[in-house]
Amino acid sequence: MCEPVAVPTPRPPRRRPHPLDLLACALLACGLLLLATGALPTHAAGDVARRTAPLLAFLATVIVMAELTGRAQVFDVLAGGISRVGKGSYARLFGLCVLFASATALILNLDTTAVLLTPVMLAMAARVGIAPLPLAMTTVWLANTASLLLPVSNLTNLLAADRVGLSAGGLAARMWAPQAAVIAATAVCLWAMYWRRGRRGADVYVPTAAFRPADPVLFRTCALACAGFLVAILVAPVPLWADSLAAALVVVVAFALRRPGELRLSLVPWRLLIMVPGMFLVVETVNVHGLHALLTHAMGTAEGAGGLFRSASVGAGLSNLLNNLPVYLAGEAAVPDGNRDQLLAFLVGTNVGPLVTPWASLATLLWFERCRTAGVKVPLARFVGTGLVLAVTGTAAATGALVLTS
Repeated sequence: MCEPVAVPTPRPPRRRPHPLDLLACALLACGLLLLATGALPTHAAGDVARRTAPLLAFLATVIVMAELTGRAQVFDVLAGGISRVGKGSYARLFGLCVLFASATALILNLDTTAVLLTPVMLAMAARVGIAPLPLAMTTVWLANTASLLLPVSNLTNLLAADRVGLSAGGLAARMWAPQAAVIAATAVCLWAMYWRRGRRGADVYVPTAAFRPADPVLFRTCALACAGFLVAILVAPVPLWADSLAAALVVVVAFALRRPGELRLSLVPWRLLIMVPGMFLVVETVNVHGLHALLTHAMGTAEGAGGLFRSASVGAGLSNLLNNLPVYLAGEAAVPDGNRDQLLAFLVGTNVGPLVTPWASLATLLWFERCRTAGVKVPLARFVGTGLVLAVTGTAAATGALVLTS
């Protein structure tokens, strides 16, 4: 009788690290090496640590909150409601999607919008049978351009508000006009280049049925936590990271009671928590060794209309060559302490301008990854060409509004 032949159990395929994971680790390793070799002075590294610690605390807590809110199906309910309110009209659906994406970027920041709203928008496109690219472009463009109003909207805003001594309400009071102007410019470009009849390929769509969350209690708790977070950042006299921590704790406790299996360490945005300090250390080193002088010369010190447009243009251009977060950090140090409007113009450039190259903002990199995962092809030439149009018109519109309200 033949003995059964033992068949070796195949090994599971090794999980290959994501390119962004490798980039994050390389940046942190490079930054630590620069510090260890003395290329980055210790006092400069200490300044970076003091400024980035609150940012990292905020980033970690707000993304955990947003990720769990997405799993509670808050965004799915909103997206389903939008498709029904649109009643088959593309024009109405377009306006609602612009408002939805703008509100998400304003309240939960641009990176969260790219990570969580992109799959929701793409799922809505599949459910109602419409082309996914217009919805995808609405998400990525507004994730970037609708990130001027509040400190929570963008890490660069947190840095700028701290530098010029503005509260959340103070920053909103100063930036509401630039924000409104650039959202309007974004809407015009989206309609002309992606949503109009000749681009979208259909006249009407079929609205979806009402979406019901699997756990209504969890849904309501997370929705209320997000609403409370928005109110807190506007009125509570505490650091922004404390607001996001409180909201995240409410959401985490709700999941611990209702769906504890969802709570994993993978919810923490480790990649960002590694990449951001590494990026800051590397840029601070370059800043110490000549970038500061170059940016000072490029931007000048004038605060008139010409000076503000000049600073915004430098911010937008360099952000597309490098990345907006380190560019803002380096440029901030080149702006004289009293030049508040010049700094805000530079902020406009680094927030609104990085729409041309895929690496110009982290949100865009995350968005490309989400689109790839969903099987949505983004024509690169079209992305670059249309992004260039919006980068120029959006930066000009926002800077013009800043000049007019100075």
